[in-house]
Amino acid sequence: MTEAKRPTINWMDVLWLVLLAALALLPPWWEIHKLVILFAFGVIQISEGWLVARWPARGPTCVVLWKIALATLLIDHTGELAINSYYYPIYFLPTVTAAEYFGPWATLAWTSLASAAYCSFLYPALQEFEINGEDYGRLAIRILFFYLAAMVVNRFVVESRRQTKRYQELAETLSETNRRLEQAQADARRSERLAALGQLSAGLAHEIRNPLGVIKGSAEMLTQKLGESNPLASELAGYISSETNRLGALVTRFLDFARPLHADLTPQDITGVLNRALDDVARLWKGGVVRVERAYEPNLPAVPLDESLCEQAFVNIVQNAYDAMGANGGTLRVKVGPSQAGGRDGVELRIEDTGPGIPAELREQIFNPFVTTKKSGVGLGLSIVAKIIDGHQASIRIENTGAGASFVMFFPVVNDRTPAGEPAHLVIS
Repeated sequence: MTEAKRPTINWMDVLWLVLLAALALLPPWWEIHKLVILFAFGVIQISEGWLVARWPARGPTCVVLWKIALATLLIDHTGELAINSYYYPIYFLPTVTAAEYFGPWATLAWTSLASAAYCSFLYPALQEFEINGEDYGRLAIRILFFYLAAMVVNRFVVESRRQTKRYQELAETLSETNRRLEQAQADARRSERLAALGQLSAGLAHEIRNPLGVIKGSAEMLTQKLGESNPLASELAGYISSETNRLGALVTRFLDFARPLHADLTPQDITGVLNRALDDVARLWKGGVVRVERAYEPNLPAVPLDESLCEQAFVNIVQNAYDAMGANGGTLRVKVGPSQAGGRDGVELRIEDTGPGIPAELREQIFNPFVTTKKSGVGLGLSIVAKIIDGHQASIRIENTGAGASFVMFFPVVNDRTPAGEPAHLVIS
């Protein structure tokens, strides 16, 4: 709960007080009722901003009603015949105030109420005097000026609000454009880093692969030569062979990362590829019990995909989620639905787990090569995922859900009317 702003006095409020004080000094001299009413006007005028800020819905209504009531009291105490009081322009205050806070129709209604309050003094006058047509004409002119002043001010206020709204929308558009530009610059820097590291990795991998082949072949020959004659040497040769295989697998991953991506994009149902990835990881997982919740929106449009590459990316993300939840298990939530990004229609895919999540300091770097949260990881998996997603002209980001990690991917569609997918449902597996 926020504290209400304290009332502040600006130079306009001081000017109001000066003008009201000038009215107090004019005839009728030192009429106590007039002084009290003008003082009340000053209090309301100074506290008007505070009242409207504290009660946005009811504040303007209360202020206008109070001003109409005080204007009526002032007219009643400033002349023997109230309808002829020189203070009748005081009704401009409530009508102009209504024009500042309300729309055109509401302004007309408030002006009509103020005019009715002024015309209420006509009945007592008719009891004592005879009023001719010319007097009625003067009264009509006064009332019409109430309406003219109210509508002129209201038009100015409405136009000012319209311009303010346009400037706000323009500011929001510029802010969104700046955000997209910063994102594009970040993606460009990441692509440059990936390209440079890819070239370096490719060169190193090719240089390492040949010696590894020689080492592996030599270890296998040693194992065959030694046989049972030297068990210790055979065991050590076996270690050399197994570690060489592990290094060979690592070199293969480096080459996968460095190899140029050639995506063969064809419009497909993204949920089919995703389901295969989920089933593959679930079938190979040997850890704790993981519950998978799948929520797919109906009538999803077709998405240009390279089936094998996308399945590889999905498997990598899902496998990371399983690893993050570990032996304790957890819940993996997969959501697919239509979305928009950058002015393009597409499909949004969310994969959320209930693991420990990704530290805040790593979220901006997690797609960079050699950045990992695993003790035994190399840090190329998500880099390859990002490369695959970029190859589909799609986007991927990490959102903070408070618990666990949430990977959000957006794939642009071929067109908005190509139906695919199954009816919306929630499956627990």
